Amino acid sequence: MGQHFDHSTWRYCYNGAMILVVGSTGVMGSEIVTISRRAGLPVRALARPTGAPERLNAIRASGAELVWGDLKDPESLATACSGVEAVISTASSTLSRQPGDSIQTVDHDGQLSLVNAARHAGVSHFTFFGVGHRFGNSPLIDAKQGFERAVRESGIRWTNFEGTPFMEVWLSPALGFDYPKRTAVVFGSGDNAISWVSMLDLAKAAVNAHRVPGAANRAFDACGPEALSANQVIGRFEAVLGGPFTVQRVPEDILNSQFENAVDPLQKTFAGLQLACAKGVTMDPKPFSETFGLNLTSIDQYIQKVRVG
Repeated sequence: MGQHFDHSTWRYCYNGAMILVVGSTGVMGSEIVTISRRAGLPVRALARPTGAPERLNAIRASGAELVWGDLKDPESLATACSGVEAVISTASSTLSRQPGDSIQTVDHDGQLSLVNAARHAGVSHFTFFGVGHRFGNSPLIDAKQGFERAVRESGIRWTNFEGTPFMEVWLSPALGFDYPKRTAVVFGSGDNAISWVSMLDLAKAAVNAHRVPGAANRAFDACGPEALSANQVIGRFEAVLGGPFTVQRVPEDILNSQFENAVDPLQKTFAGLQLACAKGVTMDPKPFSETFGLNLTSIDQYIQKVRVG
């Protein structure tokens, strides 16, 4: 194939084959496009005209090929997959819902349509982000597990990253961890450990999953280098920022009630994910870090980054 992977420098010599990024204007997808283009890789970014203008402009500025499409439009997926070697799908309705989007239409039906389009187009590798049993049951997890089965049965080589909570999302003001104001919402007691992972580490691995020896047809526990409880994370922020946090705790019985009584699938999903965080989610980082040659980002490194940034 004429390619070479250098774990020490994160460089590839590619044969010019195209990568399709689905969900390219999302938090993870935009990072994958950026990393790919900085490495000089040919990228096709599937997006909707209604996507965030600043991210659409960033895709254009990167030199990626921007194509319009929607997971709810199978014909657009067939066009996007044409001539592509690898598909990387990060799309989800959970954080960027637009009219007509739902867990059913996007995370289930839409992703199944993407797998079908990739198979018919002769795509060689499909990289995606699953959610394993550690996160309990919810509409999103049910949809993702159905999607995972479809990829495995498609005959396409695949790589699945089952990640822990992203530092950049769960330890951010958007989800109640407001470090600039030294306030934090903690689910449960905050005593159970989580192997927090950096979204950027996952993005780096995803960019190269279809080229890394030993990554094909494997599911990886994509996690960070250290398992820390929410209380320990708060303690480290306090030490660096030089002041105590005001902490609001949401007891597990309230989270259980929210989960059991939620009618909307998205609300039920968020309640389920919050419950998982309350119970703790730990993984062994070694297979993930060694296979992809990653120096995994620590919580301390994340704290220093947000402190200066």
